[in-house]
Order: sequence, then structure tokens, then C-alpha cells
Amino acid sequence: MKIVKRDGHIVDYDPEKIKVAIGKANNEVKGKEKASKEEIEEIIKYIEDLNKKRILVEDIQDIIEEKLMEFDKYQLAKKYITYRYTRALVRKANTTDKSIKELIEGENEYWNSENSNKNAQVVTTQRDYLAGITSTDITRRFLLPEDIVEAHDKGIIHFHDADYFAQNALHNCELINLDDMLQNGTVINGVMIEKPHRFITAATIATQIILAVTSSSYGGATVSLTHLAPFVRLSYEKYLKKYKERNLSEEECKEFAMQDTRKEVEDGVQTFNYQVNSMTNTNGQAPFLSVCMYLGETDEYKEELAMVIEEFLKQRILGFKNEKGVYITPAFPKLLYILEEDNIHEDSKYWYLTKLAAECTAKRMVPDYISEKMMLELKKNELGNGECYPCMGCRSFLTPDRTMSLGNIAKAKNYVKGKGKYYGRFNQGVVTINLPDVALSADGDMDKFWKIFDERLELCHRALQIRHKRLSNATSDVAPILWQYGALARLDKGESIHELLHHGYSTISLGYAGLYECVKVMTGHSHTDNGEGKEFGLKVMQHLNDMTAKWKKEEDIDYSVYGSPIESTTYKFAKCLKERFGTVKGITDRGYITNSYHVPVFEEIDAFSKLKLESEFQRLSPGGAISYVETPNLQNNLDAIIEVIKFIYDNIMYAELNTKSDYCQKCGYTGEILIDDNFEWFCPNCGNRDHNTLNVARRTCGYIGTNFWNKGRTQEIKERVLHIDNKVAD
Repeated sequence: MKIVKRDGHIVDYDPEKIKVAIGKANNEVKGKEKASKEEIEEIIKYIEDLNKKRILVEDIQDIIEEKLMEFDKYQLAKKYITYRYTRALVRKANTTDKSIKELIEGENEYWNSENSNKNAQVVTTQRDYLAGITSTDITRRFLLPEDIVEAHDKGIIHFHDADYFAQNALHNCELINLDDMLQNGTVINGVMIEKPHRFITAATIATQIILAVTSSSYGGATVSLTHLAPFVRLSYEKYLKKYKERNLSEEECKEFAMQDTRKEVEDGVQTFNYQVNSMTNTNGQAPFLSVCMYLGETDEYKEELAMVIEEFLKQRILGFKNEKGVYITPAFPKLLYILEEDNIHEDSKYWYLTKLAAECTAKRMVPDYISEKMMLELKKNELGNGECYPCMGCRSFLTPDRTMSLGNIAKAKNYVKGKGKYYGRFNQGVVTINLPDVALSADGDMDKFWKIFDERLELCHRALQIRHKRLSNATSDVAPILWQYGALARLDKGESIHELLHHGYSTISLGYAGLYECVKVMTGHSHTDNGEGKEFGLKVMQHLNDMTAKWKKEEDIDYSVYGSPIESTTYKFAKCLKERFGTVKGITDRGYITNSYHVPVFEEIDAFSKLKLESEFQRLSPGGAISYVETPNLQNNLDAIIEVIKFIYDNIMYAELNTKSDYCQKCGYTGEILIDDNFEWFCPNCGNRDHNTLNVARRTCGYIGTNFWNKGRTQEIKERVLHIDNKVAD
């Protein structure tokens, strides 16, 4: 017989625990009120004679109370009930001490591998994690209902970012309105920052804004290089004036001014990159930043923007030096390159930038690619016009703007009437449903599946409502850089942010994980089979969208379906599934589950078939999703990368290529650091296994991780098959 504990864990039945519990209550009573050894054995025999494969621990305790009262042991039953209540209080007591001790001593597996871009040994990260442990404890004990905490612990759902939830003012991610802040000024830490007059100053101020914004939120932030482009022209005009004052010819003035401008752009981009990667925000890491490169955002400053994009790509190709002075692949900033008519064809004016982007992808895994063509089809605002804009961080996309008829509710100074607004918008948070758990709980019964699915979705809905309600208590004073000085809004002091949580200005995300395993359990097929499995997978995805549409209509809150970046949760979900359902071949026998709608990493499929198939599911993940193809080293085969890029433009909204570019500090090896059968990383050249002297970069849930991963995620990385080879373009 198996015992299902309160946290969902399953353990073997042990009658000694019953004897101990009744014995402790026995010690509190006298004489006839004590239970005899025979009576205790009778209770145990009664429980065992039920012949249940599994029984809840609460049910056993109820039986004990009932049997004691049958024996007229009313005082003993009362003491046992008191004992049970006391144990419940202990479970609710402060749980931070042990976690904090393990964190400080480096013994906590969860915090050591919670984020592949955080080093838990560094004091700034530890400080964030200490706050996170406290927040998680308060969240569990006081802020969430017991059933949601229980579902989270069992891996039925995942309540994301509980380590930030105790504060009522932190949201998930955003598109920073850098244009408003640079053009109209801002205030950082009480200091007024006025409009800069040259590019290098604007680039520096941008990094200060990024640090301040990401210290007042969690998750990812995105800025657009379009907002820096006007300052390139200001620098050029400054240099042109200088040379004109020297009475040089018009031709010389322009030539020298352009030389100086290009040098300033180079210096400014270098400053930006150094700042972003050397700064540590209050989350204990470099800002989780994405930088958008979209020529179509501007007509007036397109040439200046192209110059900045070119420099960003060139510097990323070079890479950043590690502590040994060797150029390696950095994690941030993530680069987002928009594919459009002006850069997708060989005869396009800006084709040279796409070729540069392909070279950068081959060596440094970025940029990621967003198809303007596909996005204009999928993202239409309330006027029916398609619009293209970047994601917030690694994959989180805003829904199309629905606030146009409401006017400038954020009071932004760069608001344009009749044009969709995206910069300044944000996400309120995420709760993810574990789809394989729904399928395994249904045990192959299709009617039962849809019933359980709806129950679990309503659980997620209530958890999301709690996220929304907590954030709705905030006023603009809690984070002036966000709500008063332009990053997200320019509200008055003390003004509530409540309106910005409604009407489609911000989103709130219903995450989902493990579509492959869910479909496999219910149909026996993969959702990639172009048959029964795929049909069922699309029905599951459509149902997610139907539910969020229903909630949105009823509450005027933009619920959206989101392919969760479950970096460490993929491991947690896998462990919970195995504990709840045992070993199910092909489902619970790995240390991870598949992320969102993706083709499972171990399934053989070519790059183009994968992207085409996943594009159908990506359409049904409007709140966020990214597809990828796994490749070998393609630095000597850029034609293959360009073929994939062109395919992305015509077929899928958002995708990336996962290349390899690692380095061993001990022997100088550059290439792919490997993983052995025990899921340990090693240099194939010298055998080095010291994480401190291995520079490894791998894509993890849409962004690049560089600080290694938990065992489940490491197994997933090891089992990734290649979707492309060096013969694609032949």
C-alpha cells in the first residue's frame, strides 16, 4: 500500500508511524483512556484490510479518530486530534531557516541550479535568493490558498516567481519605452536625466535606464535600437558643424564627420555591451535584456539604425572576453533581428545585415529571428491592422493593442493617436498547467481528460486572479522609474496602476508545458505525426485559447496562452509525475518533460519540417512562444543558415538556431563541451570537468544560459538531436 502525503509525494505504508502517533497521544491521557496494544493493532489491521493500492494520509488520520471513538477513547481521540492539529501548525511554520542555511553553505540543489544565468555562490545573487526564500515562504503560508499551494507542490500547476510575489508591486516583463525616456527626459534615483545630444551619451543613459527598470521588475526586458538611431544623427551633425568651422570643403566635412560618427557608434555600442554585462541589478544578475533590430520601425532614421545594427552584430561576432582574455559567447543582451522585405532577399538594400546576422548566429547563437511577414498576419490591432513588434525578454509577446480607442491611458509623452502602442506595456505574471499530469490523471479516458483539464484550468485561473489582484494594489510611487518617469507610464504621484492592468494594456499569462507527453498518453501518438496525435494536440491548444478568451471577455484582463520558459520546472514536473504515477515508459522515465508545443528533443526531424509543423502550434500560443532548430558548427556553411532564415521569414513568426561555441580554459579547446552518461560536462580534448574553467553556452527556454543546469535540464540538452547538417545548402 502506498501513502499519498499532503505535498503529493508517495511513500510506502509504514504501520510503525501509526503506532508512534497514537503512542504520543496515549502519553497525554491516563487509565482507561489509554489505547491498549491490541486496540492499536486492530486499528492497523482495519486500515490494512481496506486493501487499497493508495490512500491519502488524511484518510488514515480520519480512520484513527473514528476507531478511537468507537473504543470509547474520547479523551484519547481529543488528544490525537490536538496532536494532528499541532503537526499541521508545524507544517505551516516558517520554513526558511533550513533553506537559507543550505543556500549559504552551497548545499541547496534547487537554488544552485534555479537559473543558468545566476551563480548562487556570489554574494549579490545570494542576497536576491535570501529575499526569494523569504518571499516564497510568505507566499505559501499567507498569500495563496492551500489548494493552489498543494497543486504547485504536486506539480499539477506551477505558480511562477513566488520568490518575488510577496511584494505587491513586481510585474513580470516589459517593452521599455526608451524613446519617450530619451527624447523627453526621465528621472533615475531622484536625479533628472535630460535628453542627450549625442549617441554615446544616449547609449550610456539607456543602460542606466535598463538597470533601473530591471531592478524594479523580474523576467525579461526589451529595448529597440530604433530609439537610439536619432542620436546618431545628432552626433553626425555635431561633427559636421565642427569640420565646417574649420573651413574644409563640403565633401571633406561630410567624410570626416561620418568617420567620427562611425567611431562614436562603435564606442557607444561597446559601452552599452560592457555596461549591460558588467552591471548587477537587484535580482542578483546582469539585466535579462533583449535588443530589437527592426529597420521597419523608422523611415526617417533608417540609415542611422542600419549603422547601429551593423555595429551590434560585429561586436557580438567578436564576442566578449572571459577572465582569461579569450573571446566567448555571452548570454546577454539577447539580439532580436526582424526579417522584412528590406533585408530578406539578396537584392534587398540591407541584405548585408542579414548576411552579418547569419555569421553572428553561426558563431554566437544570436540573433533570434522574427518574421515581419508572419507577424503582420497573426498580430492585428483593434483596427484590423497587422503590426510587428519585439517580444519582452525571451519569448513573451504582448497581445495586439486594444487600447487605441481609450487614448493615452499611460500618459506617455510620445503617444501617437491611431497607432498601436507596444513600448511601455508589460506582463503581470505567469501560472503554468502541467498537461502530462492532466493526461495521466485521466488514465486514457477522453471524457475524464476534458473534465480534469477544465478543473485544472480553473485552478490556474484563480491563481492568475490572485497575481492580478496583488499587483492591482500598487501605486505609481512603488517604482517611479516604471510608472512616473516613462519606462511604462507617466502617472501622477500616488496614482493607481489599476487601469494599466485592464483593457489590453498589459497581459497575464496562462503557461502550458508538456504537450508532447500529454498527446502521447491520450492517443499513443506524438503531436508531430500529422495525424491523430497532431489533431488532438491542436484541440488541446485551441481549448487553452478558448478559456483565456472567455476569461478576458468576462474580466477585461488580457489573459493569453504562453509557452512557458520552464528552465528548472521541467525537472520538477518530471519528478512530480514519476512520484505520482510511477515509471511510465516514454513519459515519466526522463528527468524532464517537453517544453510547451515543441517537438521532443529526441525525435528525429529535419529543420524545415520542424519549423513548419511548429508554426501551426505557435499560432495558438499568442502570449509567447519560440521555436528552434539544433545545429552543428555551421561557421563554414553560412548558406545553410541563410536557407533556414529565409524559411523562417515565410513560415513561422519567431525562431532561432542553436549552435555550439564553448571554450575550455585549461587546454584552450574551442568547440562543443560534451555531457557524459552521468550528465556531467567535460572537455573532449583534455577531460576537464571543472565548471569554473569551462565556458559553456546553451540555449535554455529561449535565452542563452552560461552557468550550467540541473540534472533534468542537462539530460534534455544531452538528448537534443540535430535538425540540420552541413549538407543542407549543397
